[in-house]
Amino acid sequence: MQIANPIYDVVFKYLMEDAKIAKLLISSIIGEEIETLDFRPQEFTADIDKGRIEGRFGLLTVYRLDFSATIKTGDGLKQVLIEIQKAKFATDIMRFRGYLGSQYSNKSNTQIDTINSHSRRIGIPIIGIYFLGHKLDNADASIIGVNRTYKDLVTGELLKEKESFIESLTHDSYVIQIPSLVQKRRNDLEKLLSIFDQSTYVDAEHHILNIKEEDYPEKHRSLIRRLQSAILEPEMRKQMEIEDGILGEFEDMQREIMQQRQEIAEVKLEAGEKIAEAERDASEKIAEAEREIGIERQKATEAEREAADKIAEVERDACESRKKVARNLKKAGVALTIIMQATGLSQKEVDDV
Repeated sequence: MQIANPIYDVVFKYLMEDAKIAKLLISSIIGEEIETLDFRPQEFTADIDKGRIEGRFGLLTVYRLDFSATIKTGDGLKQVLIEIQKAKFATDIMRFRGYLGSQYSNKSNTQIDTINSHSRRIGIPIIGIYFLGHKLDNADASIIGVNRTYKDLVTGELLKEKESFIESLTHDSYVIQIPSLVQKRRNDLEKLLSIFDQSTYVDAEHHILNIKEEDYPEKHRSLIRRLQSAILEPEMRKQMEIEDGILGEFEDMQREIMQQRQEIAEVKLEAGEKIAEAERDASEKIAEAEREIGIERQKATEAEREAADKIAEVERDACESRKKVARNLKKAGVALTIIMQATGLSQKEVDDV
């Protein structure tokens, strides 16, 4: 049996437009029976920063979720968001966070509940389901469930009662790694999700997959039959080709951005090396100048010391000369006062000669 490839947005949208099939797929993934399902708007507006690409800021854009619906289970209302990502782009995580942030802040995703006899507006719990056309960095599991638990960290006891505060601010997630689904059919869920197994393609564009209907339980066959009918839709193949073109443009843009980042990194590295070399040259010149200044200071200090020695020597010679004159004058019987005036010596110095 040939089916349209549900990894394409247009095919997945066609598949999930059938409420019974949407309930079947979601219920199988989250492991809960769904009582009701109400489709929600899938397009939203948000201000984003495109400055890196277009040199402008605060542009108004429209983004679209692959699927959005409110479901009712035994635990109450829940908001289900489904995103399919065929290729891995650097901006994926922040874009997903943006989707979640917009859903948390959307007032239509709230409800009035009575708590302790008081009416209170609380958030409808969110469930995120991500179909990835690429593998995660570490985990190889085909289907990963991230389910919250309430735990008393003192006693280790798991708490059964849910709290609106916690339910409004946290959410469960499910991640399906499509590459890890290849030829794996270990349980009913993996069998169901094998409709995304990309190894079964039959055409060069990977628009058509080939499956065996008998591999699927009867409860799942309505789903694969709808995918089979999608092939007959005249606009389906055209829309898939358009998606291929858009994805190709994104991939080209991603490669261009990565190349630009690499070139910028290389320029920064080269500039950094030149700056470092200039700083080393400057440091060497400063060190050489400081050494020369040190040598000149040493020479000046030695010259000052030599001059001081000469001055001291001259002063000693002059003093000896005055004493010699005083000695001769004393021998000649010249008066003390006249000797003091003539030599500039004190009375004690004249007496000592």
